[in-house]
Amino acid sequence: MACLAGQAMRTVPCPDPQGARPPYSPYICSANPMIQSVLKNKDAVITTIALTNPRLPTLTQEEWEELKQAGEVLKPFEEVTVEISGQGYVTVSKVILLARGLQRIAANIQRGVNLMGPVKVMVYTICTQMAHRFHKIEAHVLLSEAAALDPRFKKKAFGRDEDADRAYQYLSNAAAKVNLPNQQAEEEGAAAQPPSSSQDSAIWQEFDQQVSGLVTSSRNPVADAVLEVRAFVQEPLVPRSSNPLTWWQSRGVVYPRLSEIMKRRLCIVATSVPSERIFSKMGQIISERRNRLSSSKVSQLVFLNANLE
Repeated sequence: MACLAGQAMRTVPCPDPQGARPPYSPYICSANPMIQSVLKNKDAVITTIALTNPRLPTLTQEEWEELKQAGEVLKPFEEVTVEISGQGYVTVSKVILLARGLQRIAANIQRGVNLMGPVKVMVYTICTQMAHRFHKIEAHVLLSEAAALDPRFKKKAFGRDEDADRAYQYLSNAAAKVNLPNQQAEEEGAAAQPPSSSQDSAIWQEFDQQVSGLVTSSRNPVADAVLEVRAFVQEPLVPRSSNPLTWWQSRGVVYPRLSEIMKRRLCIVATSVPSERIFSKMGQIISERRNRLSSSKVSQLVFLNANLE
């Protein structure tokens, strides 16, 4: 176990002096629990190795310090991984904020003067990889729209005002294309309404001619979308611990167009972990003793198993 822990420090590829991308990305989040477990059971690990195989090389005191520093560096990444891989709450709107937060934390750690050599290499590689992968994350349409629609974040999810303005421009364009059921009913009702007897009156004839160009049979969807977006942005932020879906449930009537877009954005999961959990549960349901279940029965059992928790 001690040798595995020592190798966890060496799984990070050394940076290429030419600035080339490393051949693979380190699995930093899965390594941290192993590192913490080894550090917690340090004395037991050393004793066990000494009793079972004394010839097996063990970690030096300097390597134990390196391992401890590596665990401290990787702790924020593990926390973000756990939060972003959850289910039962909105995750996609947090991606931009969490990515930028990790970059700030890694940059602060990189400026530390007490980092040991291998840990410095690891932090440098992490910063380089994040800069490569996240440098245009605000330009991702789905992520930016989800963050902009979250009443906890809105414009605060973006580092620059132009990125937030671009996201709300996307939302305005999408909201203008939303077909509202009540709006269609009103237009159909207005079209089917019979003319009143006053329209044939000579008294109203001159007035009707004057206002004929001002009266519209339907509302302007572009103007309605812009007004909705402006009113939504001006609303105060809600606490970060609150549920954005609950907020939207009470504001759906006020922002009907944005509410329709929200249903297609905030339902997105940020990672594939929830679906992988379902695959694992399916493996538990279908076993050697239960290998004759039909596909429809398996689908029903998996659905109940995943939702009745």
